[in-house]
Amino acid sequence: MRLSLLANAGDSQRNFVDLSVPGWAWVALLAFMCALLAFDILVVHRKAHEVHTREASIESAVWIALGLAFTGVIAVAFGGAAAGEYVSGYLIEKSLSVDNVFVWALILSYFKIPSKYQHRVLFWGIFGALALRAIFIFAGVALIEKFDWVLYIFGAFLVYTAVKLIVEPEEDLDPASSRFMKLINRVIPTSSDFDGQKLFTKVNGRRLATPLFAVIVLIEFTDVLFAVDSVPAVLAVSREQFIVFSSNAFAILGLRALYFLLADAHARFTYLKEGLAIILAFVGVKMVIADWYHIPTWISLLVIAIVLLVSIGFSVKADRSSPNDRGTSLH
Repeated sequence: MRLSLLANAGDSQRNFVDLSVPGWAWVALLAFMCALLAFDILVVHRKAHEVHTREASIESAVWIALGLAFTGVIAVAFGGAAAGEYVSGYLIEKSLSVDNVFVWALILSYFKIPSKYQHRVLFWGIFGALALRAIFIFAGVALIEKFDWVLYIFGAFLVYTAVKLIVEPEEDLDPASSRFMKLINRVIPTSSDFDGQKLFTKVNGRRLATPLFAVIVLIEFTDVLFAVDSVPAVLAVSREQFIVFSSNAFAILGLRALYFLLADAHARFTYLKEGLAIILAFVGVKMVIADWYHIPTWISLLVIAIVLLVSIGFSVKADRSSPNDRGTSLH
């Protein structure tokens, strides 16, 4: 029986690309991302200012173009199969990350973070998220390689999350009342006043964190919660750490620009929750049945793209309808 399980696990693993990624490729990837972040914070957003729709649209388009263009790099370096896994992972992470945007909007609004400082807060939030995602990804791949039954747990969890998205109403989040936030305020004394874009300030000779620091920490915490869903979802379409990390990284690098585009548009995405639930359920089932049947990468990519387009299409249609018509939706 054990030999059979090992054979099935080996067959499942062979359905994904197995790359030999040289160390310099990791260095080049991380250096490129650091260069992008440095250019963004030191040149594009060197001075604190409110990001308007036009600027956010241009930046969002640039980040998405960079993420999709990296598909070509993967294809040239590792082949078409690897490129297919990358773009599937990118689309999964990008779609699941939209919820991050709405949670960020709630947190920044609740703590009354001035618009001109919001980009700086999200910059450091994204910077920390990259490190946290790397830990999740390497740990997840290591678990799957060592304990093949973890696949069933990941898959079942994704299906459970999908069902929960559909059947449970959205809960109102009170960021300040969370236990995590209370712990931060207890461990790190925090001022109630801003001091420009500074994360720490001095009040009566005492060094205190500003509200910006507390909000960054809270954003990092929420990203950990979202990573619990999104990282296993991407592991359903690829087991190669370089592909999973790069697709995650490029997807979340552009979230700051997407935030300034979509922060106030939550009500317009009427069917977003249903679309995300279908994607989570699909990748969860894909992961559970991997030992018996491997769903080809191109089918995964097609399903994800169709679900995204359909959910966006229905959301746009619902948004254009009258308020009475909108009341008949699932929300």
